[in-house]
Amino acid sequence: MVEGAIEAPRVLARVRLQFAQNPWGVIMTFLAPALFFYLFFTAYPVLRTFYNSFHKILPNRGDEFIGLVNYIELLTSDMIFDKAVVNTFIWATVAPLADVTLGLVLATCLYARIPFSRFFRVAWFCPVLISYVVIGVIWMWIYNYDWGVVNGMLRWLGLGDWAMVWLGRPDTALWAVILVDAWKWVGFHMVVCLAALHSLPSEVIEAAELDNCGWFAKLFHVVVPMIRGTLLNLLILAFIGKMKVFDLVWIMTKGGPLWSTETLATYTYKRAFEWSTFDLGYPSAIAVVSFVMVMALVLAMSWLFRQRDRLEF
Repeated sequence: MVEGAIEAPRVLARVRLQFAQNPWGVIMTFLAPALFFYLFFTAYPVLRTFYNSFHKILPNRGDEFIGLVNYIELLTSDMIFDKAVVNTFIWATVAPLADVTLGLVLATCLYARIPFSRFFRVAWFCPVLISYVVIGVIWMWIYNYDWGVVNGMLRWLGLGDWAMVWLGRPDTALWAVILVDAWKWVGFHMVVCLAALHSLPSEVIEAAELDNCGWFAKLFHVVVPMIRGTLLNLLILAFIGKMKVFDLVWIMTKGGPLWSTETLATYTYKRAFEWSTFDLGYPSAIAVVSFVMVMALVLAMSWLFRQRDRLEF
């Protein structure tokens, strides 16, 4: 017993010495659980999707290799895919600009300490905390033709001829859903912009005020250039999020009417689980093309903004 008690500290000392001489063992010990979940739930599905896109995969049958057939059909004869790409790009360009612009305006109002600013800070941020499902249902009620708030306000103002089925018309459905998305996320951008405004050096703001610089001139010529990096990062993050939008569209329109709100995510889901083709290869090709487009555009935006920063400084 005594020898065993003496031997235990020696073993622990050897283990500690080995870990000190080879720190990668300790590092991998702590990283292994996270790496396992990443490989199993992220890396493997991505690689499997690439594999599926080159095959025809039907139930109770083996994977049939068909090469680039899915990609050729997707890029040459699939008009719904073309419509989904256009809608997704409209969403990914208009919505981020609206989110960041409105967020900056609201942050500027709070920074100027308008009356009831504490209340507005909470009220404007609350939609961020609500799930897309709840927001979609609420705004479907708001857009309702018979008793919705939008058409009710138009009739109350004497503009009843403008009342319409906002989610049932191909020319208004996409913009109506984009408005809902902006209403949800503008509070998040407001908080980030407000934090950026509070981090600005007070000397610069005071110098602009001493030069009798008005609020709009100070905003465009002083504030915006100083928080330009924050605004660009918000635009890139918003662009990535809008390129994969699914849940809000699915709750409110399911891509209709006449595919006017169809996005790449909703079209991929339909081809995989709703249409009676039972082939997982084609929707995998849609997912791969979407992934490549998002990666290419994000890298291009990052390179372009970095090049501008280098030229500026």
